[in-house]
This record gives sequence, structure tokens and C-alpha cells, in this order.
Amino acid sequence: MAVQTLRRLFTVDEYHRMAQAGILSEDDRIELIEGEIVWMSPIGSRHARCVRLLNRIFSKGVGDRAIVDVQNPIRLGERSEPQPDVALLKPRPDFYAGLHPGPDDVLLLVEVMEHSAAYDREVKVPLYARFGIPEVWLVDLEEEVVEVYQAPSPQGYQRAARFGRGDRLAPQAFPDLVLMVDEIL
Repeated sequence: MAVQTLRRLFTVDEYHRMAQAGILSEDDRIELIEGEIVWMSPIGSRHARCVRLLNRIFSKGVGDRAIVDVQNPIRLGERSEPQPDVALLKPRPDFYAGLHPGPDDVLLLVEVMEHSAAYDREVKVPLYARFGIPEVWLVDLEEEVVEVYQAPSPQGYQRAARFGRGDRLAPQAFPDLVLMVDEIL
């Protein structure tokens, strides 16, 4: 006999009200995905190192051409507010003071994967594609590859490529910023 359960999905506004009411804290490692509050994996030292490296590389490489955002929310519609490890955002003088960036503000999202590969590939990448995020990189620390997804559509990304040690890659928004995969890993 199958058991049917009812789930209560939350909006981004309700999610924020829970934080304001003290139900959720700033220290909780959570994000809102498709209306569900999802606990994120703890950040291991390899993961943290990779994020720091990407922050440094992108900050030097893009200068004032983009805002390098680290582990901050991106608002995707009414029911999702993921916190990618690194985002390159279109520059704004207010640095998005009045609202979190949305899909039209994003140039590149990067997710670093140490223990979350299946979730990032099967849940987050399709979500990013549906909202038109132009490019997503998945840095897989276990496989030692960077997966690049481009050309979003409602059905998913139309182009995907894997880059390993010894390969070079560049964000499509900044083709002059060429990185070696070894630098990132």
C-alpha cells in the first residue's frame, strides 16, 4: 500500500520571514530549492580552498567588469534561492543592496562538489537551465574535472563539456580570462 504524503512548499518571501522570526539562522547551511528547505553539505577544506582560489582568480581576472560573489543567494523565481559557491554578476553601483541578484544578473555560476555531485547535477543544474543562467561550472574535486554547461533551455543545457587536468577553459562572458583546470583543482 502506497502512502501519500503532503508537502508544504515555501516561497522565497516565506523563507525570509522564517529567518526574520528566528526560525532559521544565518549560520544554518540551507538553501531554498523548488520550495523546499534543503540542508547543504558541510564545507570541507578542499572545497573551501577551491572556492578561495576561484574568488582570487576571478577577482583579479574580471576586475570591475563583474562582481565576484561567494556563497550568496541568487533568487530564481518565487520558490528558489540557491547559494552557489561562486557567481560572476553584472556590475551594479549598489552591489545589489536592495535585492538579491536574479537570473538576468548572472554571467556565470560555479558549484564546487566534494560530496554533492549527484544533487548538483540532477537538481541544481536543471534548475539553473530553466531560469536561463547562461553558464554553469561544476568543479568536481573527486573526479578532478570541471563540467561546463552552456546554452540554457527549459529542457536543460544544450551544451556540456568536461575539462580535466592540463585543459584550459574560459567563461563565455570573459573569453580573455583563460584558466588551467589544474589552477582550480
